[in-house]
This record gives sequence, structure tokens and C-alpha cells, in this order.
Amino acid sequence: MTGTRPRTAVITLAAGRHEHLLLQQDGLAASPAGPDHYVVVSMADPAIAALTAGRKPAADVIGVPRQDGRLPLAAARNAGAARALSFGADLLVFLDVDCVPGPELLNGYARAARDGALLCGTVAYLPPAPAGGYRLDSLHGMARPHPARPVPEDGQVVRGGDPRLFWSLSFALTAPTWDRIGGFCEDYAGYGGEDTDFAATAAERGADLWWVGGAPAYHQYHPTQHPPVQHVDDILRNGAIYRERWGTWPMEGWLREFASRGMAAYEPATDTWRRK
Repeated sequence: MTGTRPRTAVITLAAGRHEHLLLQQDGLAASPAGPDHYVVVSMADPAIAALTAGRKPAADVIGVPRQDGRLPLAAARNAGAARALSFGADLLVFLDVDCVPGPELLNGYARAARDGALLCGTVAYLPPAPAGGYRLDSLHGMARPHPARPVPEDGQVVRGGDPRLFWSLSFALTAPTWDRIGGFCEDYAGYGGEDTDFAATAAERGADLWWVGGAPAYHQYHPTQHPPVQHVDDILRNGAIYRERWGTWPMEGWLREFASRGMAAYEPATDTWRRK
């Protein structure tokens, strides 16, 4: 954005991962240009408010309930954006709770921001934390970039990105661009699909995906399963919603892996994936 620095809100969602959230808060506090507003959306985690209280930047904690026992990721992001916009945010920066911002993340996003652009900064992955935990000044040297995502140099912006590569770990957009896209579809609940839908909606409504160098985030380690078998029911449910809205199935790599493990099956006659 040109001219004066935009009023910037950072929005994160949390349910557990308390140590990760606190390190993110520390990273924001250490940034040369901190956020004007830090919105933490607690997804049915009553400990979040006390956990973040009295620390910098001050956390504006709001809560959303679970949806039929599922984490309401889409609804929580919409609630966080609504809160930030009600306080006059010009630029919305969404960070996954596992992501620690690099010192220049906010400035990098502010420099690149334009109406009509959906911005994705680089995210590099950290190994397990050493004894005593991560140190902010050592994250850059420890982290490794994702092999399937662009990694622009500092100050470089790669326009015309593939919406299918959009990720919600770290992204930003101006308030008018958020309004143009219309937020996340709240039909989705639980793990998977809502961010792919958001990127498809953004593309349909003329928002271009830009990969932004110089807006780094570092993803804190946590154990994962590949494929995410613990989320198979959510992925099948949300995949079906996406299929109904867009005519194709998302997350097909995972679906095929579920099938290879006897957990799901594809029915070509109806273009349907079902649980086995």
C-alpha cells in the first residue's frame, strides 16, 4: 500500500497449542512494526483469555463455539475479520496459531498490499524445538521452506499464483478485498477444504493470488500424520461440500491415500467418495 501505513490487524485461531500461541505473541511483540490490533479467536478454549492476558501485543480474545463437535475454522476466521474490521482495520493478516511471524512479516505484507490481491507470504518449517524451546533470533536459520510452494526473494512479488496452492497458514488482504471475496463459507467445519474454497471464491471474484517475499513466517513443529487419518470424516464431509459448490473434489491426494488404506472408496457412477 502506498502512503501512510495501513491499520493492520493480525488474526489467529486457537484451540490448545498454548505454547505455540505464546511464541507467536512474542514474535509479534518483537516486530519493529507491531499490529494495531491482535485478534485471537478462541474455538471453545476458555483458557486462552487468561493465557494471553497482560502480554504484548494485547490480545483481543473472542470466542466461537464448536460446530457439532468440530472446530469451526471458517466461522472463526470470519468472526476474527469482523472484529478487526469493526475496529477500523485496513489490512487483515491471518496467521495460523503454529506460525511465528518473522520481524518483517507485517511490513512485507503492508508494502505488497493492493486492493484485489490475495497475499501469501513464505512459510518455512521448523524442526522439533531444542531444549528450552525456540529462540526468536534463531528461527530463520533453523527453518526449511515448503518444497511445493514458491519462495520469492525479499521484496519480490510473484503475481498470478495458482489458487490451488493457497494456504491459510499465513495470508493477508485489504479490507475491500475481504469484502469482495465475502469471507469463508461457513458450511465447512472441521479439518480441510475451507481454505481451498476461499481461494476458489477469490479467483472467481477477480482477486489475484500473489506470493510475497519478505513476509516470512516460521511454522512450529508438532507431530502430524500423513495422510491425516484422524480427520478422514471431516475431509470426506468437507470434500463433498466443495464438490457440490465447485464441481470437483479437493484434497484428492489424501482421498486416494485413504482409499489405499481401505478407509474410503470412490464411486465413479456418482462421482462420490464415501467412508468404508
